Amino acid sequence: MVPAAGTPTTAPAPYATLLSFSRYIGRTGPAKATFVGGLRRARQAHSGFNPHGQFVKALKADIQFRNRGERTAIAAAVDAVAPRWRSLYAALEAGGARYLESLGDPAQVELAQARDALGVIGGLTVKVNPQFGLRYADGRVEAVRLHFDEQPPPPELVVATLYLMDRHMPRILPKAEPVLVDLRRGESHRPDPKTRPDDVERWLAGEAVAFAAMWGAAA
Repeated sequence: MVPAAGTPTTAPAPYATLLSFSRYIGRTGPAKATFVGGLRRARQAHSGFNPHGQFVKALKADIQFRNRGERTAIAAAVDAVAPRWRSLYAALEAGGARYLESLGDPAQVELAQARDALGVIGGLTVKVNPQFGLRYADGRVEAVRLHFDEQPPPPELVVATLYLMDRHMPRILPKAEPVLVDLRRGESHRPDPKTRPDDVERWLAGEAVAFAAMWGAAA
């Protein structure tokens, strides 16, 4: 049913995924408001598409089933993906291969189920959703979030991502360490022990309040 002229419609409540909130954190000045406005419009239009899904699926297959010397699933995904995404997948392949090598002996690591978590910070609901978990034979456990962008993740994005994952780790994957993998460069970022959690919490709460205000202003 289409609302009659002049009938108010319910505005979508402020909401962010871990990806969108961390990208917002990594922006400065007017670019923040522009970014939040785009997120709100996309949510209202129910639009959005994840072009990386097939690559993530292939990477997980390589972690679980790869044998040295065989062609990787991520290499096969480059050929199989729709032509419009082929250059993106080709750019990710080399870094993905370096990341796989960094995991060491395939027999010593396996996939683990990592759950999504809904958290609230500064009144803003944030969906914290790592791509997968890892269990190592030596007992280590990791919850992994992937960074696909052409540019390396800015320090603010790294801190925000790792903190929010760690904040909800009892739900995501108990006793796991959060890891952000810069996939194009095959580099892994882990929490800095010198980081003060209370400072990060206050900083992110302030950013979340500003995010919600910009969301409302975009109406």
